[in-house]
Amino acid sequence: DNFATIVDAVREGRGIYANIKKVVGFLLGTNIGEVILVFFAMLLWHKTPLLSMQLLMINLVTDSLPAIALGMEDVDKDIMTRKPKPKNEGLFANGFGVRIILQGFMFGILSLAAFKIGETNLGLQGGQTMAFFVLAMSQVLQSFNMRSDRSLFKTGIFTNKTLNKAVLVSIALVLIVLFTPVRVIFGLATLPATYYLISVGLFLIPTVIMEVSKALGLIKHND
Repeated sequence: DNFATIVDAVREGRGIYANIKKVVGFLLGTNIGEVILVFFAMLLWHKTPLLSMQLLMINLVTDSLPAIALGMEDVDKDIMTRKPKPKNEGLFANGFGVRIILQGFMFGILSLAAFKIGETNLGLQGGQTMAFFVLAMSQVLQSFNMRSDRSLFKTGIFTNKTLNKAVLVSIALVLIVLFTPVRVIFGLATLPATYYLISVGLFLIPTVIMEVSKALGLIKHND
């Protein structure tokens, strides 16, 4: 008998829908990046950029903890000020689908560049190691980018504590695989410091591009 309950229910429903959209966009974008990397590396150079164990590890790192934590994002404060969605509006409306595809291509191209740099200078295993590092870390950081269409600095980097913990665990797993004897199981190599730095520069690019796009209004808030 309290109309406030209806308002709370609508608010919660909108929040759930927004979080589902974030998780779907995150998972699709990152997996498109993997497809682009493998497809074009095989097409252009007839070489495997990632072994099956490496791909499985990347999926374990990105598709589990960060995705779950992203779905636990707090409801946006202004969610009740947004216009109701048309009944026939799809999940990928208002350019959301195009954005996911473009982000996927970005991950794939950057990982492809990492593979080529490593393979040319360090051999196939070196290229696979760089591709693994760049693809895994860029996908982990993408979970922060997907939190909101607003700048990460406005949303607050540390406001989703569950996501922060998930990302720390994921990064720790990547570093363990790269810098401990476990890397032998995954077919990864030890790289010169310069190539680790190149990899860091490559996997930070998507976050910079996303922040610039949000600042310029290229990514519009239309949830």
